[in-house]
Amino acid sequence: MQIELCQLADAAVGAFLTGRGYRLESYENVLGRRVGDATFPDGVRYCRDDELETWLAEVADAFAVADTEGLPSHEEFPRGTVIDAMRDMAGVLRFVAERDGDFAGGASFRVTDGIAQFTGAATVPVHRRRGVQTALLRARLAVAAEAGCDIAVVTTQPGSKSQQNVQRQGFDLLYARAILVKGTSAISSSGADSRQAS
Repeated sequence: MQIELCQLADAAVGAFLTGRGYRLESYENVLGRRVGDATFPDGVRYCRDDELETWLAEVADAFAVADTEGLPSHEEFPRGTVIDAMRDMAGVLRFVAERDGDFAGGASFRVTDGIAQFTGAATVPVHRRRGVQTALLRARLAVAAEAGCDIAVVTTQPGSKSQQNVQRQGFDLLYARAILVKGTSAISSSGADSRQAS
């Protein structure tokens, strides 16, 4: 079982959980920004229904090759588990980034109570450091603006390339959260962007 505990919570909550066998596993940062105006970038498009399985496979393979900058993720899951978790996410829009006609990266997005939640992104390793993640961020900001969202949020590993990328797009740190685990870890419900880079 996994609990995500915001650092703004009363310290007694952490003591209560550790007293019941939970251990600190890792940290995540939650960043946000006002949506404002945004333009949908070239090289990014919506994922078609008939290419969902390809999207899932490409994104899962990219997630498996974590970026080496910043703190490493504590989460490692079998490929099938990652694919099932991404397939089962309700209410998401999926995006494809292409470079020279090749699948370069994928991302997803959903709106919850008027807040744009960037629920995951992964860049194929050979296409990293080419602006793919930035393009996927801008695409989701544009869709969030069209959806009437005021705020967008994203989760990253502290100090990661993903955190640097979202901060360059105007996201500010809202809070950090501790990941406390008891028994077997579970995939975070946030669908964090933290396992990839551009």
